[in-house]
Amino acid sequence: MKNRQGSSMAVSKWLGAGNGATAKATTRAVGGQGEARALVHLQAAGLVLVARNFKSPGRGGGEVDLIMREPDGTLVFVEVRQRASAGHGGAAASVGWAKQRRLVFAARHYLARLATLPPCRFDVVAVQGATDERSGEVQWLRAAFDATGHA
Repeated sequence: MKNRQGSSMAVSKWLGAGNGATAKATTRAVGGQGEARALVHLQAAGLVLVARNFKSPGRGGGEVDLIMREPDGTLVFVEVRQRASAGHGGAAASVGWAKQRRLVFAARHYLARLATLPPCRFDVVAVQGATDERSGEVQWLRAAFDATGHA
């Protein structure tokens, strides 16, 4: 009997049932809520949405959550991070050098499609202390890092 339960648990985990699949869906939904809050915040500040969730091709590529345009024409590549607490440095601190490198890689792929290169920058929008789609503090860090990975 013990063997059968262990086997069925292994099969259900393999099929994606149980906590793992639910947690992943919840994480994705929470991330989408954070992106939506960031988009509203940036649009209220006068930026216009150009693209959402732009993915660069190939292995090791990156994804840019939001690509926005300032009224002056500056193209803004935005990474959105949402955290329930400020533990471990909070949402903004979670954008380390490896993530910055992947964002720059994706941005270069996006820019390669354009006929002329506009001024660009990399921003981070941190949603801190969020428990639902309306709570938490939105912090917009303009020019959070540059294409060389320096803050």
